[in-house]
Amino acid sequence: MSIPSPDPNWAQFAIGPLTIHTYALCIITGMIVAVILTQRRLASRGAEPGVVIDIALWAVPLGIIGARFYHVFTHVGDYFYPGANLADIFAIWDGGNALYGSLIGGALGAWIGCRRAGIRLWSFADALAPGLLIAQAIGRIGNYFNHELFGLPTTLLWGLEIEPTNPKFPDGLADGTLFHPLFLYEIIWNLAGVAIILLLERRIALRWGRTFALYLIWYGLGRSWLEAIRIDPTSDGFWGIPANVWASFVAIALGVALFVVQSVRHRTPETSIDRNPSERRVSLRRPQSAATREN
Repeated sequence: MSIPSPDPNWAQFAIGPLTIHTYALCIITGMIVAVILTQRRLASRGAEPGVVIDIALWAVPLGIIGARFYHVFTHVGDYFYPGANLADIFAIWDGGNALYGSLIGGALGAWIGCRRAGIRLWSFADALAPGLLIAQAIGRIGNYFNHELFGLPTTLLWGLEIEPTNPKFPDGLADGTLFHPLFLYEIIWNLAGVAIILLLERRIALRWGRTFALYLIWYGLGRSWLEAIRIDPTSDGFWGIPANVWASFVAIALGVALFVVQSVRHRTPETSIDRNPSERRVSLRRPQSAATREN
């Protein structure tokens, strides 16, 4: 018993002149789910309808750019070599979009979007955290269709089958070797993180960025050990440690620091998600006052 890899033809299909990549569909589906969930969570805290879409219009494109370029520059040998086709740098449909790069680019976009929308960045990040984990879990299904994100050989019943003709198949291993399905491990880890975060939110106050801090800690912990046993093309690194493992350590450290600092700075509950609550209250009153004067 094992987990078979899907037919390679399932990785993409044609609709008329268009080629649709299953990996891209998974990423898009994850984004849509994250936007819907974040909007519901933020609306329950006082946000206006559609504000998350306004923020996502900045966060998503910059997140995609950050994800791709982080991947490319942590896998330099895969894209820069004699005779390389530099157009492959932009071929995001073939896989290779790094989560940590998307966090960097997406954070910049979210900062811009939140400032324009008048929403506190940390309030948005707290509302986003569970949906972000779900989006990442959905995105990992795309790795399955691309026959990637697998780990060390294993004899466990849930070992993943990888065809020996796959360019990611390690040299020197026998045909039929099974591998740890890291994409599946991360899906389970991420969904478990959603359950834990939602449970903790019911028990303790996790506003002012503390929910997002828990996301960073949880995801960093999971990703660090997954990357440690990964053998399909891993990221470049330092001192024998892949860049994604270093990034995971940074995420954990940032999460811990953010949780501690925000717990010290904000000992009272968050009462508004607005960057300038008083200004927003005034702006909301103005139309009514003008109408009153006209009457």
